[in-house]
Amino acid sequence: MKRIKIIVEKHSEGYVAYPLGFKGVVVGEGNTYEEALADVKSAIKFHIETFGNEAFDKEEIIETFIAEVAV
Repeated sequence: MKRIKIIVEKHSEGYVAYPLGFKGVVVGEGNTYEEALADVKSAIKFHIETFGNEAFDKEEIIETFIAEVAV
């Protein structure tokens, strides 16, 4: 079992979740945080079943930071 870092964003219409470290686009969504997380988990499983180890970027992500700047 591989541990995958997920970003979850809250929008006015609901939640969007996506994993880090994948080739291609993998996205989940839902009305709640939990729904979006479950949806992206399902999408990740499908992506791995379809592409195997080619689904992953070559370099492992050690840490993830979220920062905010004003521009």
